[in-house]
Amino acid sequence: MITRKHIMAVLSVLLIAAFALSACQPVVQTVEVVKTEVVEKPVEVIKTQEVTVTQVVEVEKKAFTTPHPILSDVRVRRAMAYCTNKLELIQSVYPLISPEEQEALIMHTMIPRSQWAYAGDENITIYPFDPEKGKALLEEAGWTLGEGATFRTNAAGEELSLKFTTTTAAFRQTWAAVWEQQMANCGIRIVRLHAPASWWFGDTTGLARRDFELGAFAWVGQVDPGGGTLWACDQIPTPENGWEGQNYMGWCNEKASVAIKNAINTLLQEERKKWYIQLQQAYTEDVPAIPLFNRTETFAANAKLTGFAPTPGEEYYTYNAGEWALEGSDTIVLGLTQEPASLFGLVEDAFVAHVVLDLIGANGKQNTTLNYNFQPYHVTEMPTLESGRAVNADVEVKEGDKVIDADGNIAELKPGVKVRNAAGEVVEFTGAPIMMKQLTVSHEFRPDLKWPDGTPLSAADLELGWKIKCDKESGATSFITCDQTASVAFEGTTFTRTGLPGEQDPLYMHLADFYPYPAHRVLSDGRKLADVPAKEWATLPEVAEMPWGFGPYMIKEWVKGEKLVLEAHPYWYGGTPATPNFVVSIITPENAEAQLLGGQVDVLASETLAGVTETLANAEKEGKIILIVNPGGTWEHIDMNLFVK
Repeated sequence: MITRKHIMAVLSVLLIAAFALSACQPVVQTVEVVKTEVVEKPVEVIKTQEVTVTQVVEVEKKAFTTPHPILSDVRVRRAMAYCTNKLELIQSVYPLISPEEQEALIMHTMIPRSQWAYAGDENITIYPFDPEKGKALLEEAGWTLGEGATFRTNAAGEELSLKFTTTTAAFRQTWAAVWEQQMANCGIRIVRLHAPASWWFGDTTGLARRDFELGAFAWVGQVDPGGGTLWACDQIPTPENGWEGQNYMGWCNEKASVAIKNAINTLLQEERKKWYIQLQQAYTEDVPAIPLFNRTETFAANAKLTGFAPTPGEEYYTYNAGEWALEGSDTIVLGLTQEPASLFGLVEDAFVAHVVLDLIGANGKQNTTLNYNFQPYHVTEMPTLESGRAVNADVEVKEGDKVIDADGNIAELKPGVKVRNAAGEVVEFTGAPIMMKQLTVSHEFRPDLKWPDGTPLSAADLELGWKIKCDKESGATSFITCDQTASVAFEGTTFTRTGLPGEQDPLYMHLADFYPYPAHRVLSDGRKLADVPAKEWATLPEVAEMPWGFGPYMIKEWVKGEKLVLEAHPYWYGGTPATPNFVVSIITPENAEAQLLGGQVDVLASETLAGVTETLANAEKEGKIILIVNPGGTWEHIDMNLFVK
C-alpha cells in the first residue's frame, strides 16, 4: 500500500527595500520567489512552483526633476534659436538708431561681444536667423505641421504650445509681441503672460520659484562677467535647497559648471578667459536660454535738471542723486513704471528696488563702476593688492583642512583631491602638507557714515550685516561667499574677510550683497534689530519698507501703488543734497512720456524707456528735455525651464 507523507510547505519571503532610483518614477517593489516543495514516496518526484508578486509603491516626487515634455529636447531649443530674428527684435525697440548700432547689439552668448571674456564667433555655436533650419529640427523632433494648420502637433495630437512670462514694461511688451509672431511662423504657439514685476522678481514668486516655462528678463551688466550663481549645477534653486541659486533654467552641464567655478576663482585674466570660452561653448551647444541683445540705456530728463549723469558701466543711475538740482524747484520726481515689492535688498532682485536703495544708501554700496572701473564710494579706498588692503598669502594646508579645490568647489583636503598650489599649478594632494594661496581683504568703510538718527556706523552694524547675509533663513539666494569664508573680523568701521585657501575670486575687492544694518535700531514692537531672527526680516517694515542707509535721502512715506516720498538725510556725509526733496512716482508705461513732457515727472530712465521715440526726439529739439543714450551692458534673454514641478 502506497502511503502518502505530508510535508509542511516551507515559505521563504525576502522583501527588497523600496528605494527611488529616480525621484520622478514610482518604485517597483518585488517580493522574491516563493517556493513550495511537495515530496511523494516512493516516486521521489519533486515539483517546484514559483510565484512572483509585484507591488507598485508611489514615492513622492521631488520638485523640478521631471524633464519638461517639450523644452528638454535640445532640438526644440535649437529650433527656437534659429527661428528668432534678433535684429528684428532690436529694430522693434530701437528704431531710431543706425543699422550698424542695431547690429552691434546682437548677442550670441551670455557675454557681450565687446567684453574681454567673449569667446569669439569662431569658438562657439552661432544660430543665425534661419527659420528653415528651425522647422527641420522641429520635424526631426516629431513636431509636424498638419495640412492647413498654423501650429505644430506631435504624434499624440498635442500642440506645440509654450507659456512665455515676462514683465508689463512697455519695452518687453513691444519685442515680445514680435517674438511671438516669429515663433508662430515656425509653428510654435506662444502664450504670453505679462506679469507685475513685483511677482516676477519677488522673493517667493515668479523667477525665484521657477514658476515659468519660458521667461524673459535682463541680467544687469557689470564690470566683470561673474556668473557664479547663474550657470553652476549647484546653483539650481529647488525647494530642497531652500531655493538657493539663480540658475533658474535648471541647466546642469558639468563642463560648464567646472568652467564657471574656475573662471571666478583665479586672478589671472588669460586663465579666466580660457574658462569663459569653455562655458560659452557648452552654453551655445545646449541652448538653455536664447541670448537676445544688449540694451541701450536711454534717459530723458527735464531740461532744467543738472547733475544727472548716468554713465556706462555703473548699474544704478541714482549713484550721485545728491548732486541733482532742478532750477526753480525743491523737489525732483523720478517716474518708475514698476514698483519695488520690497526694499530688503538682500532678497529683492528687482532693478527698481536698487534704484531706490541707492537714493537712501541702504544697499551697502562700497564702490561705483563708472566706465567699468571700480572707484570707492562708501569705503575709504578700494581694498586691492596694490593698496595693501588685500593680501594674497602663501599658507600651509594639511589633510582635513577645508579648501577650494582645482575645480572651484569646497572640499576637505585628503589624498586624491586636486588643488592649485601657491604657484598656481594643479596638483594632486598626497597627504603631505602643501602651500596654497589665501586671500585676506579689509574693507574700511568711511568713518563719517551715520544712520538717520545720527548714530555712526559701528562694528556691530557690520557684524549684523554679515550674520544676516549668511543666515539660510534670511531669504538670500546665494551663500557662495559665506561658504567660502575661513574667518571674518570686525573692528571699528573695518570688515576683514579671509577666504578659504585656494579661493582666488577676481572680484575680491568688491564684497557683493553685503549690507550693514543699524544693530541698535529699535523696532515698533520694542525689539532691537540685532535681536530679530533672520526669518522675520523680510516682513519687517523697518527692513522691507523703511530701511535706513547712508545716502542723501531717507524714506518719509511709502504710499503703495502711488509714490515713495523721500526727504534729506540729516547726517549725510556729503552734506545737504542739492535738492531737499525727492519723490519716486509710480506711473504707467502708457503715460510715462506724457508725464515727463507735462512736468509731472522730471526723470525717466532706462528701465522705463524702450529707447528714443519720435516724441522724445522732437521734445529735445524744442529744448523741453535732455536725452542721454549710453551703450549698456544689460542684456535681454529668454530662459527655458528645463524641468517641471
